Amino acid sequence: MGDKLQISKLHLQDYLAPTATWVDYLPSNIRPYFYLARVHRPSGILLLFYPCAWSVTMTCYALSAPMTTAWTYLGFFLVASQVFCAAGCIIDDMWDKDIDAATSRTRRRPLAAGDLSMIQAFVFLILHLTFGIWLFTQLNDYSLILGLSSLVLIVLYPTMKRIINWPQAVLGMCFSWGSFLGTASVAGIVDWHIYIPLYMGGVCWTIVYDTCYARQDREEDIINGVHSTAVVFGDQIRPILVMFSCILCSLVSCAGVLNGHGVPFFIGVALGAHHLVRIIAKIDFENKESCDAVLINNTWFGFWVWAGAMVDYIMKMQS
Repeated sequence: MGDKLQISKLHLQDYLAPTATWVDYLPSNIRPYFYLARVHRPSGILLLFYPCAWSVTMTCYALSAPMTTAWTYLGFFLVASQVFCAAGCIIDDMWDKDIDAATSRTRRRPLAAGDLSMIQAFVFLILHLTFGIWLFTQLNDYSLILGLSSLVLIVLYPTMKRIINWPQAVLGMCFSWGSFLGTASVAGIVDWHIYIPLYMGGVCWTIVYDTCYARQDREEDIINGVHSTAVVFGDQIRPILVMFSCILCSLVSCAGVLNGHGVPFFIGVALGAHHLVRIIAKIDFENKESCDAVLINNTWFGFWVWAGAMVDYIMKMQS
């Protein structure tokens, strides 16, 4: 693929003046590491965190666990999401260095731009993985094994963009793994008939938001031979995303029914569904800023589902 990679100048002007972030105020020698870990973009952390939060809260609801248990694990997974989101971004950038250099949106990433070497990135990755594995060891043995198994998906995902037409599905399998890990950490086991629907709903959610996000690179992905659902869906992208959104909300609702949730949970899902409809209806797929904003906008879907589960849990504990 290397000899085919080329920078498309079609929308290059859109990226000549990137928006400054708080990372730009850090010393120049450490700035590239922060950009490599994407700490300036909280959307990735939250999108990884919310499936964990759904699972933890739903399990605490089912077990009538003390409120302190829920908040302890929610705090734990918020930290873990930061660590593993950063690790995933580093792995992705290491795999995609040449592709990033040939794509106008990503050509300023630290590895693509030459601000960091592959050795520096690898050492930075090892530090994250070491801390992440240590975090997993604080959980029960079942959760430790379940958590470590997710590393296989994290490493494999970047290669999927070169092999299959639906790499977003594999990304969804990575980002939704918290649906299993959250309940395993609280209960010590996974009730599969509840959490497989929740997990599959999370996969559909990832397909929705990452397809929207990837749409801004569609022309360059076609040129460079990068596979994506943004390419596969073509001009039917909006109705297909509506379909996946309906499946997503149905699966999350199914998990709620199987877990015995009350009205607040389903109000949360309904608010999340309303938010998704607004996003898909308003997004301009020809506008890169509109596509780019999809990630942070989608975190609100995750929030509303979690908020519904949490309100339901609080009401149950107070009754």
